[in-house]
Amino acid sequence: MNAPESALPGATPATTDKLAKLGIRTQADLVLHLPLRYEDETRLTTIADLRPGVPAQVEAEIADASVQYRPRRQLVVRVQDDSGGELVLRFLNFYGSQVKQLAVGRRLRLFGEPRGGFLGDEMVHPRCRVVEAGEALPEAMTPIYPTTAGLSQLALRRLIDLTLKQADLAETLPDALRKQLRLADFADSVQLLHHPTPQTAAAELTGRTHPAWQRIKFDELLAQQLSLRRAHEARRAKNAPPLPARSSLTKKLLAALPFTLTAAQQRVWREISHDLGQSHPMQRLLQGDVGSGKTVVAALAMLQAVENGHQAVLMAPTEILAEQHFRKLTQWLAPLGLDIAWLSGSLKKKDKVAMAEAISSGRTRLAVGTHALIEEAVAFPKLGLAIIDEQHRFGVRQRLTLRGKGVNPHQLMMSATPIPRTLAMSYYADLDVSVIDELPPGRQPVLTKLASEARRDEVIARIRDACAQGRQAYWVCPLIEESEKLQLQTAVDTFERLRAELPGLKVGLVHGRLKGEEKARVMGDFAAGKVQLLVATTVIEVGVDVPNASLMVIEHAERFGLSQLHQLRGRIGRGADDSVCILLYAHPLGETARARLKIIFENTDGFEIARQDLHLRGPGEFLGSRQSGVPLLRFADLEADADLFEAARESAELLLKDYPDAADRHVERWLGGRRDLLKV
Repeated sequence: MNAPESALPGATPATTDKLAKLGIRTQADLVLHLPLRYEDETRLTTIADLRPGVPAQVEAEIADASVQYRPRRQLVVRVQDDSGGELVLRFLNFYGSQVKQLAVGRRLRLFGEPRGGFLGDEMVHPRCRVVEAGEALPEAMTPIYPTTAGLSQLALRRLIDLTLKQADLAETLPDALRKQLRLADFADSVQLLHHPTPQTAAAELTGRTHPAWQRIKFDELLAQQLSLRRAHEARRAKNAPPLPARSSLTKKLLAALPFTLTAAQQRVWREISHDLGQSHPMQRLLQGDVGSGKTVVAALAMLQAVENGHQAVLMAPTEILAEQHFRKLTQWLAPLGLDIAWLSGSLKKKDKVAMAEAISSGRTRLAVGTHALIEEAVAFPKLGLAIIDEQHRFGVRQRLTLRGKGVNPHQLMMSATPIPRTLAMSYYADLDVSVIDELPPGRQPVLTKLASEARRDEVIARIRDACAQGRQAYWVCPLIEESEKLQLQTAVDTFERLRAELPGLKVGLVHGRLKGEEKARVMGDFAAGKVQLLVATTVIEVGVDVPNASLMVIEHAERFGLSQLHQLRGRIGRGADDSVCILLYAHPLGETARARLKIIFENTDGFEIARQDLHLRGPGEFLGSRQSGVPLLRFADLEADADLFEAARESAELLLKDYPDAADRHVERWLGGRRDLLKV
């Protein structure tokens, strides 16, 4: 079933390209390309019985057909049937061949949605074809598939029907397991979902509760669990440099820190330290809410690699975040006699070459930077540990490239976007997960307030008062330059306006298009208290730590995602003062935007926010399907199908242990050539 693309029956090279856009490359992909919905073409409705807004199929004879030019060029066809009813068909886009085909006296079978028109009941652009009198009706419902430009429903239907006759639809599940779970036969399920009869309960099909759907959803969940567990096993079979705890440098750092690790930090550090000592590569996800102290745990892990004579690298998605890590690590590790290489895209060429040479020669054991770390010129002769911060922001290939800089190095991924438990169990089954579920002492809860754009003057007055009392503030804008489509306030315009309205304050501006030196200068002035109000885009979302900043305004908050709002809010509440985050929104508010603002207003717990975010967006969007590399679910729903998910997890264990060949066939059917990108 997973033969190459050329084996797709009846597909020309041009069609093959279009199918690839839909993710269809094999016969198995075609078989599992299931309908979005169905249309009932198994029965006819007379014109006299048509109801406005209710899709129906009619068979009638053409009484008149003409091209009309008012109010615009259109093909207007009048048809009649035996009930004495008359219906107008209107085609606004048509070819000359259609005009010839729709000649007076021809018999048509047409499907569409009737509505009232100037000339009586009409259908606009119905699906129609010429038929002979007495021609048989189809016995099954007509499937409507997800498709792409240039690939018609008819062409896709023919390809799928041809494939269903040729493809291997044999069972992959052991009979005993199928009977125990009361699952329908795979071949029967697939055939029914592509061609359900009118007697099949429509509600069960659309609600995906029919036994055929249950089987497909179970198989999808099982394939996901099998593939992730196999990835986990494959990793444990690889050899990695053991980096056991030697406690020389790590002990010195812990003694020198001006704070004590929280119990949660100590727990996750023990887990990571233990993993580093193993002879197979660690692949651990470190989760922690905003400000929970992940960086110091990363520093300890990097030191354990250095203690064992290996190199460690930390890669972050933005220059501001990477530089924040670099400054923190330099502050902690330089007193221990360690140099840290800094690599980013904004470095001058000669500095970049010098840093790359220091890393490649092995003189520098530690490196921090952005994507610049994975450029070809940068080589790590003895890479023992690769750390990726905000890992979901990097593409799969980028993460693979960093890992490829060493021979099976240990890997630690960090995320301040908490992942709900069900999602972690499903999409991160091949990872070990550590959670810092406790904030360091001294972190203040942030009070969140909602304010309409009409109250902008009040908000500005609040900033003036806060800064007059010696505190600092952020004003966050979503775009740098004007977009007519979104009509959002720009950071540059906001900066100019606030500078004019707050003449007594020093206002700074930071956005992604500033040169690195300029960005660093403004951020440095803000950290030093020389800038009282910082106008910024979301470049400050992660990695900025200014304890004196206790007020934040987020403009057009309705345009931000929940994760971003939570991350931004986490930039304040780091000092002794009470902190307030004001979400400034514009009317009218859409339903989703209203739901997001309600969630962020009512919750401060990152895990609860993430859980509700998952519910709003679904796993594909939550994880970032392009970035994640995991097999995202097309049919199953983690919340609605929780019982199937549990059954799939248990069944995966059984198949891998007792039926490895069946497990291979099952994963091959569902994932084919996509397994190489799983969780890197």
